[in-house]
Amino acid sequence: MTLILEGVSKVVSGQTHIHKTDLTLQKGTMNVLLGPTLSGKTSIMRLMAGLDVPNTGKVWWNGKDVTGMRVQDRRVAMVYQQFINYPSMTVYDNIASPMKLLGKSTAEIDAAVRKTADLMQLSPMLDRKPLELSGGQQQRCALARALVKDAGLVLLDEPLANLDYKLREELRAEIPKIFAEAGSIFVYATTEPEEALLLGGNTATLWEGRITQFGLTPDVYRRPVDATTARVFSDPPMNFLRVTKSGAALRFGEGQSLAIAGDMAALPDGDYTAGFRPNHLALEAQGADAIGFSAKLRVTEITGSETFIHLDHHGDRWVGLIHGIRDLSIGKPLTAYLDPKHLYLFSATGALAAAATYAAAA
Repeated sequence: MTLILEGVSKVVSGQTHIHKTDLTLQKGTMNVLLGPTLSGKTSIMRLMAGLDVPNTGKVWWNGKDVTGMRVQDRRVAMVYQQFINYPSMTVYDNIASPMKLLGKSTAEIDAAVRKTADLMQLSPMLDRKPLELSGGQQQRCALARALVKDAGLVLLDEPLANLDYKLREELRAEIPKIFAEAGSIFVYATTEPEEALLLGGNTATLWEGRITQFGLTPDVYRRPVDATTARVFSDPPMNFLRVTKSGAALRFGEGQSLAIAGDMAALPDGDYTAGFRPNHLALEAQGADAIGFSAKLRVTEITGSETFIHLDHHGDRWVGLIHGIRDLSIGKPLTAYLDPKHLYLFSATGALAAAATYAAAA
């Protein structure tokens, strides 16, 4: 069972929503579409489902060209951010509704509903109405209705976005287990890198209607092919600064010099862009070889046990994620430290030149 997008694109009113895209998804896989709002996630899902027809290219399902096939004639199930249940029907009847439309027998429907309800931890609630359920239970009901169809392709468009934090955490942990038993192709759209990492499987990063990289989620995170992918797969986005490579050293604008080896040392001399994730900045040196950068504090955001610090580094806007609550003075200079093993290098075109040494060793 495979889903193949072959050179598909989508243009609406002269505006390109999806540039020519090739993508192959295999049976039994979890595939995350990761990107900011308006990057093209929903547009790609609509092409996969048959809700839209591409301007160019073809959609293949199990070797069959389904490009012009209606969504009603495909084995597709969809769950959206705004989860929808029938309020006048019980949970049992909500889950059973797709099978009734398919003309399944009463025995088939009952067996499938009870199996799916057990999988989704809804068995004690089958006689309740959706409005008698919590938000998380209502979303599980919507997911169960999608799963019971035994669809080969299940599309989930930010299905947890409207739930509170605790429910989102619970369902994030449950979803990979649920889907592992179903054997379908799952496509899950999200704006959150953390959610992609928690779900695992494969991740496609999207930026302005283009898939910039597709592969195993940990690989895409650790070895982004370019600076755009690194920016997408980091929340807040990756920080950047200009550096010069000369021999076995990297030189920074403040006069610092860093001895390098391996892939970085083998690069041609010249100018590069260095990148590092916000959680790798610190306010104390984490080792003897830590690089210190002078910066000015612009804003702080305290989020429970962590603090986001927004810095001005000689015109570069950086964000650091610091553990603990810090009493810092806005507008005051400070020194931010970086362990060099977390430093990526990108070429002038933005392509990855050398991965961070911690990622290469993982």
